Amino acid sequence: MTDQAVDTGGVQLSGHAATRGQFLGRTRELKELRADIERTGLDTLTGRKAPRARVLLIAGRPGSGRTALAGELVRQVARRYPDGVLRARLAEPDGTPVPVERAARDLLTALDLPAPAGADEDELAATLREALAGRRALILLDDATGADQVDALLPDTPECLLVAVSAGPLTGIADVRPCTLGGLDTKSALDLLTRYTGSVRITVDPRAAEGLVEICQGQPAALILAGGWLAARPQAAVSDLAKQLNAEIAEDAAGTPLSHVFGLVHATLPAPAARTLRLLSLAPAGLADPHTAAALAGCSMSAARTALDDLTARGLLRAVDSPLPQYEVPAALHPLLRAAAEAHERPAELQLARARMFERTVRLLQSCRAVTEPDNPQAREKLQGTPRGLRFPTRAAAAEWLTVRRPALLAAARAAVADGELDTLARRLMSQLVRAMVAHFGTQEAAPDLYGVHRLVLDVAERRDLPREKAAALLNLADVDARTGRTAEALVRYRAALDAGRAAHDPYATGRAMESVGGAHLELGDYERAADWYGRALAQRLARDERADAARLYGRIAGAHTYAGRYGEAQRAWRAAAAGHRKNGDVAAYARALSELARVQEYAGRPEESLRTCEEALEWARRAEDTRLQAAVRLRLADTLDRLGDPTAARLHRGEAGRLLEEAAQEDPRDPRTGASDPQSAGTQP
Repeated sequence: MTDQAVDTGGVQLSGHAATRGQFLGRTRELKELRADIERTGLDTLTGRKAPRARVLLIAGRPGSGRTALAGELVRQVARRYPDGVLRARLAEPDGTPVPVERAARDLLTALDLPAPAGADEDELAATLREALAGRRALILLDDATGADQVDALLPDTPECLLVAVSAGPLTGIADVRPCTLGGLDTKSALDLLTRYTGSVRITVDPRAAEGLVEICQGQPAALILAGGWLAARPQAAVSDLAKQLNAEIAEDAAGTPLSHVFGLVHATLPAPAARTLRLLSLAPAGLADPHTAAALAGCSMSAARTALDDLTARGLLRAVDSPLPQYEVPAALHPLLRAAAEAHERPAELQLARARMFERTVRLLQSCRAVTEPDNPQAREKLQGTPRGLRFPTRAAAAEWLTVRRPALLAAARAAVADGELDTLARRLMSQLVRAMVAHFGTQEAAPDLYGVHRLVLDVAERRDLPREKAAALLNLADVDARTGRTAEALVRYRAALDAGRAAHDPYATGRAMESVGGAHLELGDYERAADWYGRALAQRLARDERADAARLYGRIAGAHTYAGRYGEAQRAWRAAAAGHRKNGDVAAYARALSELARVQEYAGRPEESLRTCEEALEWARRAEDTRLQAAVRLRLADTLDRLGDPTAARLHRGEAGRLLEEAAQEDPRDPRTGASDPQSAGTQP
């Protein structure tokens, strides 16, 4: 069976009965929407230029075909907007509003623009508006739950167009006329049924077919389910379905056409398929793949794939256009699936299905990360112990799976934390998700997603009173804040991490937090406090006989004193750092410390002493066989010689430094100055 998808009358048809690229009905609505694009706005009537993008609103209840109508409109007018079409969904399948922060981040990603990790809603929305300034783009916002969401993402560029899909009016956004959807016209509705049933059963009993359309009130989602039911029963007449639906309506007069058709379809599914369908209401973000379905239903992968394809052919799922098999639960069906699951499954069974799904996800993430470490014996052993169905053949295949399933994986982490009863599994899932994303994408690229995951870890740690994990989450969040310029926020989190580390009696977290507090104060220009906090961290390292870290912290203290202009204290600290590195046998670090000591001596107005220290640093740099460090020290020597009035010797050292840098560049093309000194410990000329 091939999986095809087509917009028909405002919903997507899936399965072999669909014909790709066709759209049924809604001619009048499309004409009105296109005319509304050109309509003179209120601002223009008053002689003012429109300050913001035009907003078109397509309103209708789920199942009315509102999303597909928006998609068809976008397809028809996309040529007018050369800067592309941007799409975002503003509600989860269960109706929960998507935070504006997440939607703005997704839109910026679609523009191939960086979205700073940890940035708040206002900052991201402002960044998005700035990015769209001067562009002519079309933005489609699906499932908007309120005007606030749309207003926050509305560009300030009149040349842009925003199409919003919602259940009702967007009160508060000026100059918006909703296009409210009802049912399909009879001809289009019959054409939709024909695609599933073929023309014979419709033409032999047109009255029954029209009666079925009337029962479904022309709602595309209900008609698709009806068509799928008939397609699965070639011998059934259209009148048979109409009679059964009338019986359903007699029993539940308060229901909707979609709920009536769904109830009949669900009741006549084979028991395993019906159970799989119900449990798909638990799929994160409404996205399922064979692994998810197999874990939820407790069946094999092949059985899950067969069930998913069958449900897709019946119009109960949609096949997602994706490099890997992936299916979407239609938003209109999600509440019906959830109600059916609660009615037919015991709470314990639903919890067990969730646990199986999260456990399968954890194992897939473990395998996804392990394939990146072929030389790691532990990773290789763990991979060999993983069932074949959970392994990835290559690193590229694992990266593709991680990329395709990223929205569902992040949604799984949110769902696991929100559950509240599966915190152990949630912690494992988030840990493996962080490791897999770092392994495949790198810390910098994955930072925006990881920031959200660390916040979830913090939520669980606070709920379960886990100070060690709370400290780790706070440190990770603070590190991202510090890297993105939110130093004050980072400082608050570092202090909180220090308290949590002390509560957990975790010397690593405590020491790291104290050092990071010092770094934050240094960044904020409070050099005295920076030196004080570095000193506290140093005392802990000395007490634990952690000599390498103690030597490094002496350098941090020296840097803070240098920034503050306290050159005497800085020289003493650099001498202590140099002594520590020499005692530890770290020749390169000893040479760097001497080089930094020479820098401070020069700042203090002692060039002759600086020259002697530089010469000693150069000798140790030669012993360390560090070409870049030798070049950096020679450049410093040249500067000192210039100040001492010896330009000839200075030129010789600069020439030799240039030769060394050329030699190093051929071996390693990184920045030639990165080897000169530890950037956090180095002082700069005030």
